[in-house]
Amino acid sequence: MSSAISQGPVTPKPGKPWEPTVRERSQKILNFFISLALSFVLLFTTGLNGKLGWFFAFFFSFTVVSFIAEFRRAGKPAAQDSLLTSVSRFAITLAVIPIISILATVVSKGWRGLHWGLFTQDMAQATVNDPIQNGGMLAAIVGTFIMVSLALIFTLPISILTALYLTEIRGRFTRPIRFLVQAMSGVPSIVAGLFILSSVIYPVTGERTGLMGALALAILMIPTVARTAEEVLLLIPNDLREAGLALGATQWRTVAMVVVPAVKSGLVTAIILGVARVIGETAPILLVSGGGEATNFNPVSGPMGSIPYYVWKSFQLGGTEESSQRTWAGLLVLILWVLLLFTIARYISSRSQKR
Repeated sequence: MSSAISQGPVTPKPGKPWEPTVRERSQKILNFFISLALSFVLLFTTGLNGKLGWFFAFFFSFTVVSFIAEFRRAGKPAAQDSLLTSVSRFAITLAVIPIISILATVVSKGWRGLHWGLFTQDMAQATVNDPIQNGGMLAAIVGTFIMVSLALIFTLPISILTALYLTEIRGRFTRPIRFLVQAMSGVPSIVAGLFILSSVIYPVTGERTGLMGALALAILMIPTVARTAEEVLLLIPNDLREAGLALGATQWRTVAMVVVPAVKSGLVTAIILGVARVIGETAPILLVSGGGEATNFNPVSGPMGSIPYYVWKSFQLGGTEESSQRTWAGLLVLILWVLLLFTIARYISSRSQKR
């Protein structure tokens, strides 16, 4: 008796009721194999064929089998939950499959065209049908970097000031400006190129240059950066603004010394997203940049190449295995560039949230 008392109370081991039991896991595995068998039956007894047909047959079978199993186990609410879960998984799969397919196709076909000369040579002395070792993307990479950098220089002050006006000033023109920014987000990219072509090139310069391409890209970049910067500025609590005003600072000093530094990482994310938005644009670049083959470091004189132009020309004027490799290699470089920018943006955004 005394030994039992000295041991003290027994602490119950905490459980995890939300985790599925062994029986429930076995039932799910059984549902999977039943659905797999039914999908093949549907595939042979209906007009469905191919991988896509099997995918729809399996989804339908799995949804029906899961619905019936959950209805028998826990009634109508569990069956409805199973139905919504299956539909959600199907939607996610439909969204992911094209992305994976595109990336897999570009990587599998593009890596063959990668070589050191691709980044150190241009196409001034080569054609798209020459051997893959002759010529490269140097002019395209340099041109894309210059045009995007100039577009960023043009875009940054306009977009940030627009976002500050919409969130801090909130004057009488707030609603029309916000409407115009939202409308510009849906403007086709070729419209920006036609605007620069008709309003600047034909009446003023008469020459297609990298600067004209930068202006067209800036038109497309402004709404992306402005809207993202506006959303970031709206996250700043009003207490910070009121604290600055309570200390006797003017509104512009409060914005410059308190608000903007607080959202610095968010503004960097907005800039990166704006660059990723326009770096692959083809239509305006084809119209206004001239598409040079030689490396050109002067944006105000002579045609300037770009990665989208390099891909378009390799595909349009080619027809050989070499031109196909150049096309896929250019697409691979462009996609890797965009993925890198989005990765940097996500990293900066996650760091700002942790702080």
